[in-house]
Amino acid sequence: MQSQARLRYLRIAPRKVRLIADLVRGKPVGQALAILKFTPKAASKPMEKLLQSAIANAEDVTKGQVDVDKLFVHTIHVDQGPSLRRFITRAMGRATRLNKKTSHVTVVLADRK
Repeated sequence: MQSQARLRYLRIAPRKVRLIADLVRGKPVGQALAILKFTPKAASKPMEKLLQSAIANAEDVTKGQVDVDKLFVHTIHVDQGPSLRRFITRAMGRATRLNKKTSHVTVVLADRK
């Protein structure tokens, strides 16, 4: 049994979110939630909410018959979303472009047999 959850258009660069995703990949959900709770990175809060959502999806799909303690993070991957293009002023009347990157995160939970 697998369940998944997606977080799209997260306003944090994918490179920064991948650091957090690497910490929880392959871990049981209880341990993954503990890691995310005590990681002092900005991406850990949205990732914690995403993991909670995936757990709720697993309970909803199986109508409460799933054992949450047996679930683990099967796959988690971070893709780049669209960039917000902004401009910042520079010297002598010039302007340069800033790309504010976004991320798409997908978490798949499975149960250990």
